[in-house]
Amino acid sequence: MYDLVVMGAGPAGLTSAIYAVRSGLTAVVLESTIAGGQAATAPFIENYPGFESIKGIELMEKMKKHCMNYCEILENKDVLNAKKSNEGFLIETADERYESRALIIATGAKHKKLNVKGEEEFIGKGVSYCATCDGFFFKNRKVLVIGGGNTAAADALYLNSIGAKVRVIHRSAELRADKVLQQRLASAGINVLYGKRVEEIKGKERVEKVLLSDGTELECDGVFVSAGIDPNNEMAHMLGVKLDDLGYVITDGEQRTNMPFVYAAGDITRGMKQVVVACAQGAIAANSAYVDLKNPYWAEKDTKK
Repeated sequence: MYDLVVMGAGPAGLTSAIYAVRSGLTAVVLESTIAGGQAATAPFIENYPGFESIKGIELMEKMKKHCMNYCEILENKDVLNAKKSNEGFLIETADERYESRALIIATGAKHKKLNVKGEEEFIGKGVSYCATCDGFFFKNRKVLVIGGGNTAAADALYLNSIGAKVRVIHRSAELRADKVLQQRLASAGINVLYGKRVEEIKGKERVEKVLLSDGTELECDGVFVSAGIDPNNEMAHMLGVKLDDLGYVITDGEQRTNMPFVYAAGDITRGMKQVVVACAQGAIAANSAYVDLKNPYWAEKDTKK
């Protein structure tokens, strides 16, 4: 029996575990894959205080190491079931059961797919959702980055820096990326094609070209999809936690959900998707868990509704 089970080992989950254990709670972190979350795939992070520029994977390794000073991080623990129990909550994985008095959902989000013909067929054969993971294989090759936000801009700049020949495809008339990143794209000579969508990804054994919404075809060796994220809300569904219209967990200002002793932090909640925000929410969620477990006034009040 733990005081707290943290589900997810991205910035929010790792931070919440650090704060929870430092406050005197017992905690464990369960991660379905490996620690780091989406932040670990960022080519570089330049807006996290204290680091003018740091690779995403390097920053997350530092957070993971810091967290391991306080509690266990159990990786590759895919949760099969999560439910209320007499003592609090029961979390079941393929090989273990974990009980806790409180839960923090920090399961983050996953990359959106284009959902076009050829996308699934060519995953790992030219279609990628992680520039830092796969960019090395596209040096001196033609690649397309699909998207218009900060992630797409950062991916394009990273791929350009390692020698790929990059073009950006964006469906709207202007990019959503920060102005500083847009300026860097221009300075690097990276061409952005506006008002176009990818309709199909074509090739034989590997990606060879894409068909755009205006009927033109572009030859390329790789397609990097940076089109946004969808929340990993399966855990919330299991527990009956309320979601908004986009599938994000609804929380109050203290990261409490509609269920007593269940909290949420990071990209699973609606709002600004930044490492610093996820960390702040993780700290708040851990503090709320501590307050409620020591003096469960909020839970009692909710039960009486």
